Amino acid sequence: MNFKMVLKSLGILLICEAIAIIPSLAVSVIYNDKGLQAFAYTILLLIAVGLPLMSLKPQSRSIYTRDGFAIVAFGWILVSLFGSLPFYFSGSIPSLIDGIFEAVSGFTTTGASILTEIESLPKGILFWRSFTHWMGGMGVLVLTLAILPSVGAGTLQIMKAESPGPNPGKLVPRMGKTAKILYSIYFVITVVQIILLVISGLPLFDACVHTFGTVGTGGFSNMNTSVGAYNNVFAEVIITVFMLICGANFSLYYQVMKGNFKALFKDEEFRFYMGVVTASIILITINLYGSVFVSIGESLRHSSFQVASIITTTGYSSTDFDKWPIFSKLILFFLMFIGGCAGSTGGAIKNIRILLLIKTLKTELMQIIHPRAVYPVRFGGKAVDEKTLSEIKSFFFAYIFIFVAAVLVVSLDGFDIVTTLSSVAATLGNIGPGFAIVGPMGNFSTMSVLSKIVLSFSMLIGRLEIYPILLLTMPSFWKKVNI
Repeated sequence: MNFKMVLKSLGILLICEAIAIIPSLAVSVIYNDKGLQAFAYTILLLIAVGLPLMSLKPQSRSIYTRDGFAIVAFGWILVSLFGSLPFYFSGSIPSLIDGIFEAVSGFTTTGASILTEIESLPKGILFWRSFTHWMGGMGVLVLTLAILPSVGAGTLQIMKAESPGPNPGKLVPRMGKTAKILYSIYFVITVVQIILLVISGLPLFDACVHTFGTVGTGGFSNMNTSVGAYNNVFAEVIITVFMLICGANFSLYYQVMKGNFKALFKDEEFRFYMGVVTASIILITINLYGSVFVSIGESLRHSSFQVASIITTTGYSSTDFDKWPIFSKLILFFLMFIGGCAGSTGGAIKNIRILLLIKTLKTELMQIIHPRAVYPVRFGGKAVDEKTLSEIKSFFFAYIFIFVAAVLVVSLDGFDIVTTLSSVAATLGNIGPGFAIVGPMGNFSTMSVLSKIVLSFSMLIGRLEIYPILLLTMPSFWKKVNI
C-alpha cells in the first residue's frame, strides 16, 4: 500500500473540509451567533492536521485499489470526526458521541438525529448540519477530485470505492473532469431547487437547508416537524420531484444534456425505479383514503411525498407516517431496503441490484424447468457476467448479515421490536427516521452510547457500500504485496 499517498490524500481532504466550513462561518457572522468561534477553531484544527499531511512527498503518486479503499474509509471517518467539532465546540450538542452521531448522519446523508429541539440552534450550526448533506451526497472524495487537479494516476480507484452502486465509471476520459461534470449537474439542480422553494414561499435560509437535504437525499430540516411544519403544498411538490430526480442515476442526466433524451426511458433501472415508486404511491394512497385522510387528494399528496422520501433515502416527512395503517408502513419499510438508483445520491441496496437479483431468480427457475437451455441474465440488452452477479449476491448477503448483527446489538437497549428493526434499517439504508421511538416525530436521543456507535458505523457502512469499512478489519488488507 502507498501509505504516504494515502496520508497525502487525506490531508488534501481535510483542507477541503476546512474550505467547506467557510460558508457556515459566513452564516454565523451574518446572524452573529455562537457558532462563529466553533467554526474558527475547527478550521484551525483542520489546517493544523491537514497541511503537514498534504506536504508529504510520496515516491509514487499512483493510487491503487487498496489505496483507494483506505482513502475512502479513513476519509469519511476523519471528515465525520472533524465535522462533529462545530456541534461540540458551540455547545449545541454537549456530548461528543452525540456530535459524532449527528455529523456521521449528515455526511452519510442519513438524516437520523439525536436532537430533540432543532429550531433554537444557531443559524450557522443549522446551515453546517444541512450542508454536510450536500457535501456527502455526491461524495466528499468526489468533491475533492472536482476541486483539485488529479492527485495521482489511478484516482478512479477513489471513485470506485466511494460511488454508490455497482460499476461506477468515467463519463469522460479524465477522472477529474468526470467529477467536475457530476458536480456541475449537482450544482445546477441545487440552484434551481433553491429558486423554486423561494418562489413557493420559503425563506431563503430555509430553502437552502431543505435543498441541501433534498439534493443530497439527506433529510435534515431546520424545523422540528420537518417539511410538514410549512403545510405548503407547492413546496412539498417541488421537494417530491427533486427527491425523485436525485434518486436516479446522475449519468443519465449527462446523457440528456448531450441531447440523448431517450436515455432516461431506455434505462432499465430507471424504469424499474419509477415502477416501484408508482406502484407504492397507488397502494398507499388507496390504503390511506378514508382511514387517515378524508380526500383522495390529501392521500395522494402525502403518500407520494413519503414514498419519494423513503425510496430515495431522504427521510423528510410531510406528516406523521408512524400513525399510518400497518400496510402502508410495511411498504415504506420495504422501500428502506430498495433505495435509489446506482450513481444517485440515494442509499440502501439500490434498484439495479434488486432488479438483477429478481432476474437471476427468474433465470434459475427457468434453468430448473429446462436444464439444458442457457438463460443469461440480461441488463440493457447485454448479458451480465457471472462475476458481477456473484458480487451482487455477496453484497446482498453482507447487507442482510450486517442488518441482523446490528439489530442484535441495538436490541440490548430493550426497545420495542419496531423501534429496534427500523432504527437499523433507517441508518444502514441512510434513510433517517424509522418508526415508533425513532419515527418522524421522534429521534435517536434515547439510544445508549453503544447503540449510537453501532448505528454510526451502520450509516458509514451503508453509505460506502459495505466493503471499504469492512476491509479495514482484515489483517491481510494491511500486508505488503507485490503490485
